[in-house]
Amino acid sequence: MSDATLKFVEREQAYPSKRTTADRTGDFREIADRYATPAASEQAGRCSQCGVPYCSVHCPLHNHIPDWLRLTAEGRLREAYELSNATSTMPEICGRICPQDRLCEGNCVIEFSGHGAVTIGSVEKFITDKAWDEGWVEPLVAGTARGQSVGVIGAGPAGLSAAEYLRVMGYAVHVYDRHDRAGGLLTYGIPGFKLEKHVVMRRVERLAKGGIVFHHGFEVGRDATLDELRARHDAVLIATGVYRPRAIKAPGVGSAGVVDSLDFLIASNRKGFGDAVPEWDDGRLNAAGKHVVVIGGGDTAMDCVRTSVRQGAKSVKCLYRRDRANMPGSQREVGHAEEEGVEFVWLSAPDAFDAVADGRVSGVRATRMRLGAPDASGRRAPEPDPGSEFVLEADLVIKALGFDPEDLPAMFDAPELGVNRWGTLRVDNKSMMTSLEGVFAAGDIVRGASLVVWAIRDGRDVSERMHAWLKERAVQERAAA
Repeated sequence: MSDATLKFVEREQAYPSKRTTADRTGDFREIADRYATPAASEQAGRCSQCGVPYCSVHCPLHNHIPDWLRLTAEGRLREAYELSNATSTMPEICGRICPQDRLCEGNCVIEFSGHGAVTIGSVEKFITDKAWDEGWVEPLVAGTARGQSVGVIGAGPAGLSAAEYLRVMGYAVHVYDRHDRAGGLLTYGIPGFKLEKHVVMRRVERLAKGGIVFHHGFEVGRDATLDELRARHDAVLIATGVYRPRAIKAPGVGSAGVVDSLDFLIASNRKGFGDAVPEWDDGRLNAAGKHVVVIGGGDTAMDCVRTSVRQGAKSVKCLYRRDRANMPGSQREVGHAEEEGVEFVWLSAPDAFDAVADGRVSGVRATRMRLGAPDASGRRAPEPDPGSEFVLEADLVIKALGFDPEDLPAMFDAPELGVNRWGTLRVDNKSMMTSLEGVFAAGDIVRGASLVVWAIRDGRDVSERMHAWLKERAVQERAAA
């Protein structure tokens, strides 16, 4: 065992220092800088190198976490990066946006012992950023050409991950996406204070330099049907994610100023790129000077409240129907939001939306809730507390209740494309193929709205399944020739 590790008793847990609240709420830069090299090595050296690494077990990618922590502690940073990169196509992105408090760090053995988890995410971010700085990130090199091509629909984390693996295997890869930049929610959904956009763009640029062809502004169903893409390629992967916002059924929900979370976040991120965003400029999707109420308790809601603060809102409140202990979002994100001045209104749900004479929202009528018996998921179901109605002033209401899949069979003009009762694509669990021969699916469009790390894992898995199928198809075509 290395003398550089097992230091968790003598060294306290220390995350990279966060910028002051006043400083960080004035821009969209990430709220904390990365470690200096000595600090990263010291924090990595707190790892207990336990026999059963629960951090790896609870990581969807099953990253070799104790091993690259040991290498970091020993100062072998390039080897640490290479090992981290071996199981993930986007380690520095996962280091920034994974909810480590629910995954690797939340299951760290020394966390259970009361010494505070190893700061795994911050170390992962450090070693990969160091690799980019030092030129250790190798160009994407395509494998020996196989004479087969793959079409990937969706340039989010699942699609990009699969595209990279398939290109390394020697396939010609074309990625089709409706937006004008690749990255999906990494680019347009997640704010810069969690994930600065140059971090995503350098990954995309690496893929493009490796020969992956990107078709931006391309909508399947408008620019080509799914059948037409199947005719162009030997296999197709659907990795669109889920983008249809869940609705609120309440009087006044159609008032001006009641907006969907993704519209709000996309406008903000586009403005950060320097794009022309009329809805931001005219105030429809801009929180500046407004009383903002965000409805929801997930990570998207946290992105919206913290974005509103940075846009200069007068006040920002988050309305959530359960209590803090039962919210789905990261507790770490809630803490950041509270530091930045967000007020959480727990155990409350909207009943209606008031509007002024011109139809613009002026307030949210809400009711206090209490937690009753567990529902089908095992969580205690919220129920109204009679006689507890109240009103919150609001000029802008952002609905952040989660996302459902779009109607892909209709959008893609592919009625034979099978979906389940939730609207996500039905796939064979073993092959990851849909009801259409040679059409595979991965990521949120299969599992429902989930974490970026799961999308990366699904992209890795589906590339292996597609590779096996394409090899078999090539054998069959040669035999028939």
